[in-house]
Amino acid sequence: MSLLAEIRQTVIDGQAKQVVPKVEQALAEGVAPDTILHEGLISAMQEVGRLFEEGEYFVPEMLIAARAMKAALAILQPLLVDQGVEPLGRIVIGTVKGDLHDIGKSLVAMMLEGAGFEIVDLGVDVAPERFIDAVRNGANVVAMSALLTTTMPNMKTTIEAIEAAGLRGQAIILVGGAPVTQAYAKEIGADGYAADASSAVRIARQLTGK
Repeated sequence: MSLLAEIRQTVIDGQAKQVVPKVEQALAEGVAPDTILHEGLISAMQEVGRLFEEGEYFVPEMLIAARAMKAALAILQPLLVDQGVEPLGRIVIGTVKGDLHDIGKSLVAMMLEGAGFEIVDLGVDVAPERFIDAVRNGANVVAMSALLTTTMPNMKTTIEAIEAAGLRGQAIILVGGAPVTQAYAKEIGADGYAADASSAVRIARQLTGK
């Protein structure tokens, strides 16, 4: 098995401690950072997404794989910047105001990062103004999560605030979370709805044309 294939498999298996020395070895052997990114990390996270969609992986396996990916990405990111590798887009992500749930949102953020997007993670209980600031600072996708039916209306409030700020044309809006549905996403004027982290990656790629 080639070193790139080993890196890919180590991420799929969620072995964060093993992936770091393998990435360092690949770099020492002259493998380009963007090659490690695409053939090692992004390829691995695509496979993790496929395993999840086919019911072979569940949220814990996805989280463990995503953490291994992040450990490897931490080494590669400064090198990718030096190499001039452009991310697929800049996504601002957060759980809407009043909602303190973090795990689902964090998993989506890690999966999107693993797909090659730059992520601005605002955390939980995020006011509309903070999403607006991120769009003003260059985010071209807004990803909002809500895990409570009582906080879902704050997605609509945030979209309205982005419209009122005159920025609606600058950002694709993606929503998700346990109580959120495709119908609700359409009703509030979102561009896309993702039922889980794997579909969030697919939909973000579709909507950004990547």
